Amino acid sequence: MVIVSWNNANVIVDALESLLDDLRESDLGSEIWLVDSASSDGTVEIVRERFAEVKLIAHDENIGFGASNNLALRRMGFTAGARKEELPQAVYLLNPDTITHRGASGALYDALMGSDDVGMVGARLTFGDGSFQHSAFRFPDLRQIWTEFFPTPGRLLEGPFNGRYSQSRYAGEPFEVDFTLGATMMLKREVVLETGGFDENFFIYCEEVDWAWRIRKRGWRILCVPDAHVTHLGGESTSQARPRSLMNLWQSRLLLYDKYYSPWKRLAARQLLIAGLRRRLRQMGAADAELKRACHWIIDMAKS
Repeated sequence: MVIVSWNNANVIVDALESLLDDLRESDLGSEIWLVDSASSDGTVEIVRERFAEVKLIAHDENIGFGASNNLALRRMGFTAGARKEELPQAVYLLNPDTITHRGASGALYDALMGSDDVGMVGARLTFGDGSFQHSAFRFPDLRQIWTEFFPTPGRLLEGPFNGRYSQSRYAGEPFEVDFTLGATMMLKREVVLETGGFDENFFIYCEEVDWAWRIRKRGWRILCVPDAHVTHLGGESTSQARPRSLMNLWQSRLLLYDKYYSPWKRLAARQLLIAGLRRRLRQMGAADAELKRACHWIIDMAKS
């Protein structure tokens, strides 16, 4: 299991305690790796003091979400020439802003191992107040860019037009999806070996979409598992730097579009983004100076 943290001292205790409680009640043999990306809020000290069983990697710089997870995977033994039988059967990647409910880890593992062609699974997520949270999505297309910037009927926002699965699916059996939210990802070791982990060109955002796209291209199925319940507080790291987060988000999205879209679709995505950001800029007030600069930076990047 791998958790990547960056200034998450306010949530890391609940994340680790709830995960450890769940693991103790399960029959799963496991070890937890935590990679800290140069936190300045005491996260490392808290983990060292309170969670001696956690294998801590305290990095002196923020190398990004994907690269940090890959670092832990290499420490586990997922390297070129690794012997499959010497590796864990599954790897569970978990966000630090989560609370694991009893039985979640076991339900994920059972669903992952229940079919030979299932390569990755993710949990059913709820927000901190217990309300519904979309936990899995269809691969992004031009319609999702449209909904982010332009008026769209509400019924379309919550459905396939915006890449969402029906809420009713989350109350039933595991169902097949394009990708699960990166807050919870459990993968078979064979998938990690075949696909090589995260693409480290994605510093943050979209790295789980890219990996899922590669996993699906290799013929593996991906499931969301409603019986595995995890509270995902959401945005505990990225909300600390809103303009920078917006820039990181669109830098990663454009990279994703360039990697998977056809030439005409890449051009259309960039034009939609530019038009949408210009519309948003016209709606901003004088107090949004930093956010305006971020939007102009994204527009310039989209034009390049």
